[in-house]
Amino acid sequence: MIAHLKRIIFGSPLNPFNPKVRQSISLIALFAWVGLGADALSSSCYGPEESFLALGANYHLAIFISIATVITIFIIAFGYNQVIELFPGGGGGYKVATKLLHPYAGLVSGSALIVDYVLTITVSIASGVDAVFSFLPLSWQEYSLFAKALLIVLMLALNLRGMKEAIIVLVPIFLGFVVVHFVLIIYGLVIHPTGLSQIMPLAVADTHALTQSIGWLAVMGIMLHAYSLGAGTYTGLEAVANNVQHLSEPRVDTGKRTMLYMAVSLGFTAGGIILLYLLWNVHAEQGQTLNAVVFHQILGDSLLGKVLLIITLLLEGGLLFVAANTGFAGGPNVLANMAADNWVPHRFQYLSNRLAIQNGLLILGVAALAILFLSHGSVSFLVVLYSINVFITFSLSLLSISIYWIKHRSTRHWQWHLLNSICGFITTLSILCVTILYKFRDGGWITLVITGAIIAICVAVKRRYNKIARKLHHLDNLLRKPLKQDLSVIPELDPGKPTAVILVGKSFSMGMNNLLTVMRLFPNQFKNFIFLDVGIVDAQSFQGEAELDSLKAQVDKTVNYFIRYCQQEGFAAEGYSSFGVEPMKELMKIAEQAWTKYPNAIFFAGRLILKKDNFMTNFLLDQAALIFQRKLHLKDKELMILPMKLSI
Repeated sequence: MIAHLKRIIFGSPLNPFNPKVRQSISLIALFAWVGLGADALSSSCYGPEESFLALGANYHLAIFISIATVITIFIIAFGYNQVIELFPGGGGGYKVATKLLHPYAGLVSGSALIVDYVLTITVSIASGVDAVFSFLPLSWQEYSLFAKALLIVLMLALNLRGMKEAIIVLVPIFLGFVVVHFVLIIYGLVIHPTGLSQIMPLAVADTHALTQSIGWLAVMGIMLHAYSLGAGTYTGLEAVANNVQHLSEPRVDTGKRTMLYMAVSLGFTAGGIILLYLLWNVHAEQGQTLNAVVFHQILGDSLLGKVLLIITLLLEGGLLFVAANTGFAGGPNVLANMAADNWVPHRFQYLSNRLAIQNGLLILGVAALAILFLSHGSVSFLVVLYSINVFITFSLSLLSISIYWIKHRSTRHWQWHLLNSICGFITTLSILCVTILYKFRDGGWITLVITGAIIAICVAVKRRYNKIARKLHHLDNLLRKPLKQDLSVIPELDPGKPTAVILVGKSFSMGMNNLLTVMRLFPNQFKNFIFLDVGIVDAQSFQGEAELDSLKAQVDKTVNYFIRYCQQEGFAAEGYSSFGVEPMKELMKIAEQAWTKYPNAIFFAGRLILKKDNFMTNFLLDQAALIFQRKLHLKDKELMILPMKLSI
């Protein structure tokens, strides 16, 4: 019953080794633009408004803010094109800072991205629900928080089925937003009685008069303040670089094409909306966004105009729901990359049977729900938290790329690449500093505290894993025995005789400890030794055919070593290996093969025992032996767990 329900919700399992499956869940540029670009494009619903309102009476400066916004979008996009080219396996800002700057710089970038993706989910869904509820009776407002929570759960379920299925559902909303806003921006610029041809000279004249009155430095301060408060406009541009591994081949070309789509659509929409604010002399009205005000003026008060306005604003709300998908798409990949480097528990690398990073999706969904309830779904508060961390990642990434080109000056056209990355770094660092300055007391400090706490936790996890890894590496070297090149006699297997079936495990020393302990505890008892090993297809190994082949080769090499070692010691030996995203399921499959062929088999598995046993240790260490034991006992098979003590 439960298994049937899971299949209905999450879908049937997928085979990670089937090339057609990989192709079917890879994203072409259009789907990538929808699934990964929605976060960037949806920011045009609130980013330009923040900038324009910050200008106050100096609204004529909006024309320069519009130009600066478009230029900034393309500077960041072109900078991240270099990230896509240098890191086609994905990872984005985290990998760039880790590989090109320092692992701790990568930790800061990754931690900032995790917080940013959680807030992407929360703020996008919260603001989208607020947009939709603005058309409903006021008495319904008490249900808005429940609606926001329900949507987070639904989005989580969609992504647990696989990212492409989630994106296909959301394509019409995204394309509807793009088409409607493109038409409205062009229409609004064309039908205005005076038009830009007259507004632009007036804006330049007013700016000149203002500089004569208060000076250039003061004018630049006003513009920089407004420009930085629209920082939300640029969020989401890093999503493509973080998810290159999900794109169709050739990945780099698909990634650059997707980034171009994002830059053009966001630049046109955000820059165009700011121009509309200026052209139509928009002022804030209670209970309405500036987008609602300006589109109302453009469409008029006719029945058709009101219907079109409702459709437009509903599409804005819908796109914000699509943007939440970016958090579910990008966040788990950041966690998976950090897990590969031991910053977070390894379980965040594991894929579900639908080839989604299940644990990462679940932790992001739960975190988004927690922040939603703690903030009571207040968009104004969430936006303050949201606008800082992405520029930490931008700045670190573009600084890393700048350092890369300084070190690779022999590369063709390195000067242009360096100039682009340095311009991007200065731009993003300036926005970051001004944003922290103006928003620190308004809640920005909370974001920095949360990010700092994540960094501290990651450092503690890394230290624990490093201690374990050093001990295991030392034991690997001690326990690895040399193999004879040629064996004159290879003992033959006898299925009727007592057989020891040994689970090798993730580390070589664990497998060897299991084998030597069995030989010591049961001398001359077992005539056959069977070795089981499972290759786990995780977020790293699923990046391409080469990674999968490497996984297979490593597992086969380990199993073959144990077989040869037993044979040279005079024991008959055989090995079984399997590969998949559900290690216990694969392990039970090959275990059944072993007990079917060898009815007198007893199973053995190892488990690390540390001196300091606590919740953190249990969470970090693999519990496979205990789960395997329970499953075998339910099949009336015996398994003995052999401890492997580490003095840490």
